[in-house]
Amino acid sequence: EREKDPEYWRRQAQETLRNALRLQRLNQNVAKNLILFLGDGMGVSTVTAARILKGQLQHRQGEESLLEMDKFPFVALAKTYNTNAQVPDSAGTATAYLCGVKANEGTLGVSAGVTRDRCNTTKGQEVTSILRWAKEAGKAVGIVTTTRVTHATPSAAYAHSANRDWYSDGEMPLDALEGGCKDIARQLVENIPEIEVILGGGRKYMYPKNVSDVEYPHEEKHRGTRLDGRNLVQAWQEAKPRGKVAEYVWHRRGLLALNLSRVDFLLGLFEPGDMVYELDRDNETDPSLSEMVSVAIRMLQKNPHGFFLLVEGGRIDHGHHEGKAKQALHEAVELDRAIGLATRLTSTQDTLSVVTADHSHVFTFGGYTPRGNPIFGLAPMQSDVDRKPFTSILYGNGPGYKIVAGERENVSAVDFAHANYQAQSAVPLRQETHGGEDVAVFARGPMAHLLHGVHEQNYIPHAMAYAACI
Repeated sequence: EREKDPEYWRRQAQETLRNALRLQRLNQNVAKNLILFLGDGMGVSTVTAARILKGQLQHRQGEESLLEMDKFPFVALAKTYNTNAQVPDSAGTATAYLCGVKANEGTLGVSAGVTRDRCNTTKGQEVTSILRWAKEAGKAVGIVTTTRVTHATPSAAYAHSANRDWYSDGEMPLDALEGGCKDIARQLVENIPEIEVILGGGRKYMYPKNVSDVEYPHEEKHRGTRLDGRNLVQAWQEAKPRGKVAEYVWHRRGLLALNLSRVDFLLGLFEPGDMVYELDRDNETDPSLSEMVSVAIRMLQKNPHGFFLLVEGGRIDHGHHEGKAKQALHEAVELDRAIGLATRLTSTQDTLSVVTADHSHVFTFGGYTPRGNPIFGLAPMQSDVDRKPFTSILYGNGPGYKIVAGERENVSAVDFAHANYQAQSAVPLRQETHGGEDVAVFARGPMAHLLHGVHEQNYIPHAMAYAACI
């Protein structure tokens, strides 16, 4: 009813105007703390749909609701292309927004002088990340992800690799091993041994081949993959300075039971591979992204010089690749929950927070849906060509392409609100692809106004480092 009154909109606009005028008093403090929230695959259409979902989960119409990231006062766009790719991948983009240098698709922590898969092109082409810059400036550093801790996004913070898939030496070709290239899990333990917090999935890459997993002892696919026979969890603990406490946990209870004041280094690996989707997560055994972020910030805040924290909502991307929009959007809402939690645990006076995505997806929603239409619902019309209904959410390509009796499947005959429903796509592919358009960059805190227009993606860590004087 209130929206029918023009005064409602005018008041809202005037309030926004007052807030905008306040931004003229720029926060030019030095950023003691830096937090980079990365929604993997979280393009603008995903942000909008996640906002609607968040509102609808609170029993509202949804469109008018606010994500935590929507409250950030400065917004920019980032150009995501890789040096050799118009539509990028997560490794080349991670190198850009963490190391400040654009790179080739599929390569991590190296310049564009490195060709994917070519181990012998790596030497001398390594580039360092903002995590390392912060560490060298005396700050505490941490990585939290819902994927494997050796996945593209986190590994660009510490590794240098000609191939993002070299998780352990068990995934590497012989020529790369003979050429002296190190697998990513080994680099996690050896390159920057003093990372204070590492939380995510990826246990199997830390253990010798065929060693049973602690949580799934009878499942072969979850066994260790390492050919060098090393136990990297043990190596991680042994590499810490004498007298320092290095705790390893693999279970939610173990994580939440820690007395953080007595822990100097924390490694938590909660699944053999990627963590379970938020919608399917076992609340007994696996922590949520928000719970991991809460622990990480409390750990890192012990350092008087401040901290750098990388937080990845990494499975937004996986949901989209599988054509499972419901999984992807719930992952995005959980990332937003973690952003809100971090906001409450820190101060905008000394903490620069940046939220962005590495790339987009060919995910869309449309069909002239009315206000408050369930985000996973149908468009109000049928196709005027094949006379069948269609869901508002669609993909440009992906596994949801289906022909039944020579025609497009009739979606009214399926459960399109199911968590694992694969939305219809125009082109059949086993995995849906990334999208090539720019992604949003949201910023709040000291020097956040440095992120303000259309930027190359590799500008992001330079702006953050300048804000922190590192």
